[in-house]
Amino acid sequence: MARPLIFHDDRLFPADERTRSIARELYATVKGLPIISPHGHTDPAWFATNDPFQDATDLLLAPDHYLFRMLYSQGISLDALKVRSKDGVPGTDPREAWRLLAQNFHLFRGTPSWIWLNHVFSQVFGMEVFFSAETSDLYFDTINEALATDAFRPRALFDRFNIETLATTEGPHESLKHHHAIRDSGWGGHVITAYRPDAVIDFEDERSGRAFERFAEVSGQDVFSWRGYLEAHRLRRGAFIDAGATSSDHGHPTAATADLSDAESEALFLSLVKGEVTPHKAELFRAQMLTEMAKMSLDDGLVMQIHPGSHRNHNVGLLDSHGRDKGADIPMQTEYVSALKPLLSKFGNDPRLSIILFTLDETVYSRELAPLAGHYPVLKLGPSWWFHDSPEGMMRFREQVTETAGFYNTVGFNDDTRAFLSIPARHDVARRVDSGFLARMVAEHRMDLVEAQELIVDLTYTLPKRAYKLDQPRPTSASAKAAH
Repeated sequence: MARPLIFHDDRLFPADERTRSIARELYATVKGLPIISPHGHTDPAWFATNDPFQDATDLLLAPDHYLFRMLYSQGISLDALKVRSKDGVPGTDPREAWRLLAQNFHLFRGTPSWIWLNHVFSQVFGMEVFFSAETSDLYFDTINEALATDAFRPRALFDRFNIETLATTEGPHESLKHHHAIRDSGWGGHVITAYRPDAVIDFEDERSGRAFERFAEVSGQDVFSWRGYLEAHRLRRGAFIDAGATSSDHGHPTAATADLSDAESEALFLSLVKGEVTPHKAELFRAQMLTEMAKMSLDDGLVMQIHPGSHRNHNVGLLDSHGRDKGADIPMQTEYVSALKPLLSKFGNDPRLSIILFTLDETVYSRELAPLAGHYPVLKLGPSWWFHDSPEGMMRFREQVTETAGFYNTVGFNDDTRAFLSIPARHDVARRVDSGFLARMVAEHRMDLVEAQELIVDLTYTLPKRAYKLDQPRPTSASAKAAH
């Protein structure tokens, strides 16, 4: 007989009964609030076309680097999991790939993926038996039958998940055609974009050459001249604002910023364009471009997100065979105090600028990030990101930053995912962990229940809306420019 799937109502709440009862009460306050997902990597084509998802493997396994990186670490090839390579999608039987996941589901015990997947299985697809090798085919067939119905098309799921806003992430060299199609369709779902210019800023990025060519095409500017390059960014940022963007996003290796003169910036840029790329020059240019992006934000109002500290595509062999974003990005030690000093010296007190800082280096929470955000008006702290968007990671974040930065210099939670069906699962985890953290403060008489009830709503809903300017009228690029 198959083992039942038990997904307990008290999951992630404190073990102490008194504190757990307070957490239950706080969680009930926010359980049904709409989801604000202001930064992620879901495919806007899903919502533009509203085509059915193909099958369980295509939807849940192949695009989710949290899943296939764990399986890869145990010697299972990405081709066997039907993960796209540079040669295209392998001809692997999707049922067989799904069976591999089922046979190895024990690898995810204790990880957030275990929680997210079981949430999807039980709450989205109504599964009542545990996922295993014995139930693999049952899961595969049940999920596929559901995906063939209108209730499981992307827009229907978007509405079912109670998503108020979902932001995808595109580069300035991309056309935004899917966002235009979403808007022209008349569907009411609020799907917007975010400006991610890394491919045309990082001269060490293997995508840079082709991205520059497309950047020139879509902007109509001479992007190989310094003035034309900056103007192309301004124009594309305007186009992104017209497509709903309220933020830019910068995934640099470090948090370095610079304040070069115009002449120095131009000379550096022209040297790089000529192919005179060195690690030092590439890093200095990335640093200067964070400052240039901040200047542009003063004019157009886009919130800056800075995501440093990842050694991207660490597995060179996998990069060569399968391309980027295949689970081989590794956290690095990251310094912020000196790195951000040039930008903050120039703009750190300007009320027109808003910067959200993220990190993969937890050692800087209390030492650097909390004191910085607890002082500079332009800075807010993003939530536990990526390797740390786990129950333990979220709790460590709250414990280390709250005493210095407080709650209101943070921006709530964002899911940062490519796995669409995991969005409600990830937000549910965040709501439960925050409820548990505040319950402990109430139990210890550090705040009363009324304060905690107000605060849990702010952490869940109010702060992300405010931080990403989603609580404001939605301007076009022309009106944004006129406002400044």
